[in-house]
Parts: sequence; structure tokens; C-alpha cells
Amino acid sequence: MAHMRAPTVTIPLLPLPKQTVLLPGVVQRVAVSSTRPDIASLLAAVYAKAASKTPNGRIDTIPIACVPLASPLIGPEGHLLIENGDDRTETTDHVDPAKATKADLFPYGVAAKITGVEGRGTGEFTLLVEGVTRIHVETVISDKAYLEGKVSSYADPALITDAALEELFMSLKLLSRQFVTILRLSSLLPQSSGTPGLSPLLARRLDFYIAKQKYPGALADFMANIVESSYEEKLEILTLIDVKERVAKVIELLDRQITNIKNSMRVTTITATTLPFPMDPDAAKHGKIKPPVKAPGQGAGMPFSPQGGFMGRGGNADEDQEPNEIEELQKRLDAARLSPEAAKVADREIKRLKKIHPAQAEYAVTRTYLETLAEIPWTTTTDDRLGPDTLNRARKQLDDAHYGLDKVKKRLLEYLAVLRLKQAINDDVDSQIKQLEQELGVASESSKEDAAQSSPIDLGVDEKVKAGGAKLEALKSRRMVDKSPILLLVGPPGVGKTSLARSVATALGRKFHRISLGGVRDEAEIRGHRRTYVAAMPGLIVQGLKKVGVANPVFLLDEIDKVGGSSIHGDPSAAMLEVLDPEQNHNFTDHYVNVPIDLSKVLFIATANSLDTIPAPLLDRMETIYIPGYTTLEKRHIAMQHLVPKQLRVNGLDESQVSFTPEVVSRIIESYTREAGVRNLEREISSVARGKAVEFADAKDSGHPENYNPQLTVDDLEKFLGIEKFEEEIAEKTSRPGIVTGLVAYSSGGNGSILFIEVADMPGNGSVQLTGKLGDVLKESVEVALTWVKAHAYELGLAQSPSENIMKDRSIHVHCPSGAVPKDGPSSGISQAIALISLFSGKAVPPTMAMTGEISLRGRITAVGGIKEKLIGALRAGVKTVLLPAQNRKDAKDLPQEVKDGLEIIHVSHIWEAIRYVWPDGQWPSEHDYPSIESRL
Repeated sequence: MAHMRAPTVTIPLLPLPKQTVLLPGVVQRVAVSSTRPDIASLLAAVYAKAASKTPNGRIDTIPIACVPLASPLIGPEGHLLIENGDDRTETTDHVDPAKATKADLFPYGVAAKITGVEGRGTGEFTLLVEGVTRIHVETVISDKAYLEGKVSSYADPALITDAALEELFMSLKLLSRQFVTILRLSSLLPQSSGTPGLSPLLARRLDFYIAKQKYPGALADFMANIVESSYEEKLEILTLIDVKERVAKVIELLDRQITNIKNSMRVTTITATTLPFPMDPDAAKHGKIKPPVKAPGQGAGMPFSPQGGFMGRGGNADEDQEPNEIEELQKRLDAARLSPEAAKVADREIKRLKKIHPAQAEYAVTRTYLETLAEIPWTTTTDDRLGPDTLNRARKQLDDAHYGLDKVKKRLLEYLAVLRLKQAINDDVDSQIKQLEQELGVASESSKEDAAQSSPIDLGVDEKVKAGGAKLEALKSRRMVDKSPILLLVGPPGVGKTSLARSVATALGRKFHRISLGGVRDEAEIRGHRRTYVAAMPGLIVQGLKKVGVANPVFLLDEIDKVGGSSIHGDPSAAMLEVLDPEQNHNFTDHYVNVPIDLSKVLFIATANSLDTIPAPLLDRMETIYIPGYTTLEKRHIAMQHLVPKQLRVNGLDESQVSFTPEVVSRIIESYTREAGVRNLEREISSVARGKAVEFADAKDSGHPENYNPQLTVDDLEKFLGIEKFEEEIAEKTSRPGIVTGLVAYSSGGNGSILFIEVADMPGNGSVQLTGKLGDVLKESVEVALTWVKAHAYELGLAQSPSENIMKDRSIHVHCPSGAVPKDGPSSGISQAIALISLFSGKAVPPTMAMTGEISLRGRITAVGGIKEKLIGALRAGVKTVLLPAQNRKDAKDLPQEVKDGLEIIHVSHIWEAIRYVWPDGQWPSEHDYPSIESRL
């Protein structure tokens, strides 16, 4: 039957181990040890090709060629050179597969794919390779650490067009099913170890596979792999490209083995019937002769050659294999240095495991549990990089990666300093303990020598040993225990909470693991499932410890404010109480492990956007550090130092090809973003970079690179980003009575600006109208300011007598421009009062003066928030002088130096002080009546 030959390609060659042949459709394990460095090099090359050619890096998409070693007994085309296989005069045992040449390799092989890599925990691993199609090796290239070859492949025809082949195919199916049936029957008879046998489940699967197979060539290869045959016979089948010849050869091998099995079954039956029991009962009792014991459904092993695809397990194989697995598990548990409680549980479970038959479901459950115990890092830790330069290196690391965030950096450096001092104390105590142990060892040795010589023991030495033991215990109690703090970083999205935690791990030299808690609704995800459940597994905390492999990592609990509350699945936030309590987490108990685990060495850093949804008991266990939104100045530094270089690199540009100036970045921040973090700012910078990339590519492709202008100006932004999304308020050049400049900090994002307050009066009946989308707090501020002005109208010179009502025949209208923007908050009382006084007195307020602060009915000015953002916005808008509440004097100390130099900041505690600063030349009646000292009681 005709076969199809594909064009020649160059692929890596894998010489198979001695006496091993891989056929198409068969999966085979190839052990990789230190004697096969060529396989490791080949695997590295396959991984590199997979990473470059496929998006997901799958290695099973990269073909390799598995080629067996040549045999001196068979020619290159598969014909036997010696008819009697027992008359071998030479062998291939001297050939090393790792150093095989073209002369050592068989001309035919199989194109295969690597379906997996299995580790054994001892540094060795095993490749799983699956044969795909036959190949012929044309040439071998040996210029690398592994062999490559030019090969041509042969694919079997998809359709059966030959009646003779159809008949042979039916015969092959019949013989194959007969072969499986005989193997199954043979396992039911009492036989000696190593005789053929097959379990019922495997027999059914084989029978189903044979019945459903539609391709004669594939079935022939499959059965050739199972049937017992010599190495040369398998090489001969490998060379049979013609499907009809291959099927005929496999039928011949099957017929031969079926006959052999029938004969051995007949002999075994006669023997078992004649002598069903051991001749000497005492011999059996003492273990000299063991009657065969088989578990239900567990047949004897199949005597296939090592290259067989199926290796059945007999009674003796179980006895040899399982104890080895349990012994290996015991070694892993010993190496894990379990805690005393865990070691006790592990010993009990190991004893149970030895009594459970591997076929039972409980065996897999217990073994998985023990493997989990072995993988948990009970005492393994990484050494913190604590030396004389620790603090300086950590400070530089945090400053390089993050701009601003001074409070967070300060807290983390404090933690590092405490660790450093504790380690110094522990080192000193350890040296004293070591010295004392040496002294005690010498003293105890001398007392033993005295006892051995039967001389009277010196009571002083004995007392000295006892006193030394007490001193040793006292020294050990002086060792400092590290209890890592539990930090909660709270702030709006995009301010760098997650990346800050990663920088902490880098500065400490610890391993980092992120646990995303957003959307966790099941308590079992935190504390694990009970072992009695199907598919039980540990919780996220224990899984994280298994992944990092050390007991002192940095764990980032991301989005802890989005953990689900109490439901039918338990309360995940309540499950976090034990994890995040420094007084309890040294013996955290996971439901699956059910053994206390020490989490006190783990540095937990949690992040949240809001504290509102975090339960009070959970919040109480964490040290809260608030990260406010970045100011405009901070955003500009972050953009110039981090975001612009990153986005130029991402978009294929060099820093010399696009020039971002501070003015351009400032315009993007002020006019196109209004957020707390820098994510949208990074997106806008990326949009500009992509626009410049298009211009540069066009100029380069047209052959006129000189037409490209790398300089970026403020006017270019509208072309790349569209019209401005936000408009900044600019201080007025002139002013008139009734208009005052206030200050506002946007709650959505670390930005501040100025806010004009306009007051107009008209004939009326004393009513007050408020517009500009003012909130309730702002409306109340207007009412308080108006009440104070009305109460002090005579002192301010606005009324002729103390009893006159200045609002009797007039109404006022208070308006804040930008009506589409909601405005609220206790920060404009002083501005409202000054605006009313300005309107009623006819005196204008200087246009470059702005003010913020709330007032009481007594005229006291109280503190407000957002001072940093407000003053940066005021400086940007052109304000020169700012009036702040005296209670905000502490906030002004944290201002950037640029703001302190550009603004005159005046602190006032009473409305009369503010009036004096606004109108220093004004003569105010009864001004001297204002008390200079006012009680705060």
C-alpha cells in the first residue's frame, strides 16, 4: 500500500537508551541522569524554541526525533543479517547513547513530541515522549551539545483501499482481542510471580481500544509494543513503512505469543491441581515458602519488555515498589524537620499508610496529606540581608522604586532597624551560649573521668555544672523572638501599594507571594477543607507557604477590603482574624493540615482601598498606614523618572527619539487626568508615545527621517489626546466686592485647585439662594457665615446701630462656578464670611489671595483637610498668599519646598485676624473689643 513521504526537515535527535525502541502512538519514559547531558541540552533548546514560536510556550509543539541504537544483527533496511538470533557474535552494549554517532544510530526512528517532564526529587528527571510518525534519518549534525538530523517522515494512508489489507486488519483485531482475553484468564489461575496477567479494568480498556481502532497501521504499532518480542524484531517493525507488511509481521508475533501463553497455562493448571499446598506446613509458618496472595481485581504482572507501553503490577511488584515509595516519603518528612506535633501526626499516618492497600482510595488521601506535610516549610528560612549597610541599601531601594510615600518608607525602615538590632543581640547571646556549652562540656567530661577512676567526685564540679545549666537556660531565654508586624496599606487605586510590598521583599532579600483576596466568599479558601471531604486541599495561606518554600516570606494580602462577609459558606473575614493576629498566628491551624503552623515569621502586608468594609476586629489587628493620592508635583516626578522611560521602551522608542518636557507632563496631569494614582496618567503618556511612534515610523519608511521632530510641545497634546478633559481655574487679575478665592481638594484624586465664591445682593426680604451644586455641609457653612456677619454687622461698620438687620430689605445669592462639579466639605466657612463682608462693605479682596478654613458661630477658624493638595493647586493657579487655620500649622510642615517658597502662608485662628490680613488698611469700628486670648473650654 502506498505511503506518503514528507519533505526533509532538520530537528533534534534523541538517541534512545539501549535495547529500547519507540513506535508511533506509544508513550515512553526516558530517564535522564548525569550520564545523559545531551538530553538536558536538547530539552533546553526545545524550551527556547517553544518560548519564541508559541505564545504559551508549549513544548509539545516542538518535534524531536527518537532514534534507537543500531544492532549488528539487523541491516539498515530491517533485514536480519543472522537468521538464528542466539548466534550473536557482537553486541551494542559498548555504545554510549550520550556519545552516539551516525554509525551507532539506526537509520529509522520516530518523530515524537515531549508530553511532560517528571521529577523524582533526587536531581534526576524523566522525559515523557509520544511517538507520532516514522522517519528516516538522512544526515546527522553533531556540532552542538546534542545531535540534530535531517529527516524525512512517512505518514500512513488515511483510507483502506486494499481488500487484502482489510482482511489482514480484521485478523489483527481478532488476534489482539484474543491475546487480551488470554492474558486476563491467565491472571485468574494460581501462578508463580512474574507470569503474564492483566487486571479486569485494564483488560476492558484494551479491548475497547482495539474494537474502536480504525487504522491498521496504528493498531499494529500498538500491539507490537505490547507483544513480547526481541529488540531486532521491534527494529524490523520500525522499518516496515508498508502497512500491509507491518500488519502481517505483528500477526506473526501475536500468534507466537498466544501459543506460548496457552502452553504455559496448561502446565500451570496441572501443577496447581496436583500440589495445591506447600509440602511442609512449618516452612510456610516460618516464612520460607509463601503461598501467592492476591487482592481482588489485582492480577499478576505482564512480562513485557522494558520498552512496552503497559507495565502490569504483580503481587511481588507491589511488595517491591510500594515500600520504596513509603520509604522515600519518610525521607522527605525527615528532611522537612517537622514540628513536634506534626512529626507525631506524620508517624501515625505513615504507620496507617503501610497497612492500607494501594488500590484503596484512602491510600491516595493519606499519601497526599503526608506529601503536603513534607512540602510545608516548618523551619526553613531565608537569611535577611542585615548588615551595616542594610538601612542605606533599603532606603535607596525604596527611593529608587517609589517617589514620595515617606510615612510608609519610614515605617519599613523602622522594621528593618529593629530586625538588625535583634539580630545583633541574638548573635551576642549565641556566642555566649556556645562558650558556656564548651565550658560545661569540659566540666562534665572531667566529672566522668573522676567517676571512671573511682576517685571521690568533686562536689564543686557537680555544682558548677548545675549552675552552668541554669545560666544556659537564662541565656536562651534572652534570645529575641521576631514577630513580624502586620501592615495595612490603605489608599486609592494606582498609588503603588502592591509594588511597594514587592519592594519590601526585595529590600529584605525575602521571597514574595501575593494572595488575591478579592471575591473570596468561602471560609475554606482561607483555612482549608477538612480531610474528610472529596478533593480537600489546604487554604491559601498554607498553599502560599508551600509555593515559596520558606517560613519567613513577605505575603501580600491584596484587596483585603473586598473579602466576602458571613454567608452559608462561613465568614472569610473572620477566618483572617487568626492569621493576622500577632498574638495568635504562631500556632495557626489549617483545617486540612490540622497541625499548628507558625506564621509569626511571615511579614504580612495587606492592601485596601477603603476601611469601611473591613470588620472592626480585623482592622484592630493591623497597623494602618494611609497612602494618600499623589499630588501634581509627585505625579510629575513619577512620570519623568518612571512612566515616560517605561512607555518609550514599551512602544519601541528611544529616549532620544521623543523628548517629554516637565511642561508637557504637567499639562497631561492637569488637563487629561484627575485621579489619585498614576494608572490613567501612564495610559495618556502611552497614547502620546504611540502617536510619536507612528510619526517616526512614517518618516523612516518614507526615507526622510530628518522630517521627524522628536521635540514634544504642549500644543501637540491635543493632536494625540484630543481636547482637554479638565479645565483648571486660574486666579483673577482684577477683583470686585463679593468675590473670594477659596481652595478645594478633589476627593477623587490627590489634585487640588482654587474655587471662586461669588456673592451678590438684590432687593428682597432676607432670603438666601444657593447654586453651584453645593452639598449640605457647604450650605451650612454659608448659613453660619451669614449669621456671624449679621451678629457683628455694627462692629464691622455695616449697620448704623447694633439692632439693625442688614438683611431686612435685601436678599443674597451665593454661587460657586463649575456647576457640573459637586462641591461639599467643611472648608469654605472663612471664604463665605469674607465674601459677605466684602459685598456689604464694598471692599474688594485681593485677587491673588486665597483662603480655606471652617468657622464657628463664635468666629473661631477650625482645621480642615487636604492642605497639601490645596496649596499645590493654589500655587499652580497663580495665588500668592494663602490664609490657613492655625490648627493646620502642622500640615504645612509636610509641604514640598517648591510650595513653601512660592506661597506666603498666613495662619489665623479667628475671623478678626483674617479680616486684618485681607484689608490691612481698613478701619474697623470696635476692632479693639476682640479679645486677644480666648478660652477653648
